[in-house]
Amino acid sequence: MRFEFSTATRIVFGAGTVREAGPLAGDLGRRALVVTGHTQRRATALLRALREQGADTVPFAVSGEPTIQTVTAGTSLARDEGCDLVIGIGGGAVLDAGKAIAAMLTNEGELLDYLEIIGRGKTLGARSAPFVAIPTTAGTGSEVTRNAVLTSPENRVKVSLRSPLMLPAVALVDPELTCDLPPNITAATGADALAQLIEPFVCTRANPMTDAFCVEGIARVARSLRKAFATGHDAAAREDMAVASLFGGLALANAGLGAVHGLAGVLGGMFPAPHGAVCAALLPHVVAANVHALRERGLEDATLDESGIEPLRRYQRVAALLTGRPDAAAEDGTEWLRALAADLDIPPLRRYGVASQHVPQLIEHAARASSMKANPVLLTPAELAGIVEAAL
Repeated sequence: MRFEFSTATRIVFGAGTVREAGPLAGDLGRRALVVTGHTQRRATALLRALREQGADTVPFAVSGEPTIQTVTAGTSLARDEGCDLVIGIGGGAVLDAGKAIAAMLTNEGELLDYLEIIGRGKTLGARSAPFVAIPTTAGTGSEVTRNAVLTSPENRVKVSLRSPLMLPAVALVDPELTCDLPPNITAATGADALAQLIEPFVCTRANPMTDAFCVEGIARVARSLRKAFATGHDAAAREDMAVASLFGGLALANAGLGAVHGLAGVLGGMFPAPHGAVCAALLPHVVAANVHALRERGLEDATLDESGIEPLRRYQRVAALLTGRPDAAAEDGTEWLRALAADLDIPPLRRYGVASQHVPQLIEHAARASSMKANPVLLTPAELAGIVEAAL
């Protein structure tokens, strides 16, 4: 057995911890670029804490999914203003933008030099400027991952800036920041968190350390996502979901993902669809397809290469965690996920303009996605097409 594990230098978790951001930031730099969503409403407590500490701040708003132009503009502003620290407070899009800006502050050249697929794919040579990641949703786990997902509208693709040198200096996770999320965002981000716990657990690169995070995280989502969706200010449910999201980020960064994210990345580049909502729509159908493929190929007791991982037994463990029944079959987990999607009012993919005629192109691109490589079974183009059709 061999595996590695890396994450943010420091993780601070707890209700109200955003008020500790001032001293934390003060230890890392003198002047901070503060990356937020399109308004600074969710950053009110953070900005107050920074002012009380006497910190200099420069605001930078991100509207929607970050693009190459977004990161370029943010990097230019940070350099012009003499920022030596980046703080991101928001959902996954904001954190990814902040992460990419922090990386480009300390690395020469332009962003395209370092991007995969559409860029030159160079390796980052210098550690990012100190980055403090403060999530305001419970879903992406971006506060502890080593990549930033960026959109290229002209190419209709999502690409990653990726390096261990991008890991945040501090991940500050305050569940109170998620309490006023609207139900639809709670649902989409929560289902994304669940996907990011199930996929690393069954993927080909799972390891004992990430398994522990996945098992704990799945159990928390199972008991709390519906509660957080129904009652936003249920503090215990919000705490569970914040923990689950954090654990999903730790797991995916150190193991891998699968077909949910392999398909979602391509869909998000081609259509104006929120990543979490796409993952939520795909998750039950990907799990069903994987379980069916494993049984159809006679792989009930098969292991994956030298890893010793038995994917079907792992899907049975997932089903037991979701349903609370130790004797649950893998298919019971699939039915639980279908019921969850219905309870959370997850919209079908057609809501974002996806139609049957788009499926061949989607499948062609998704088959080459990096996330697809860790899926526990190699799905055929017909099986992938069936997943997308079922999610329409």
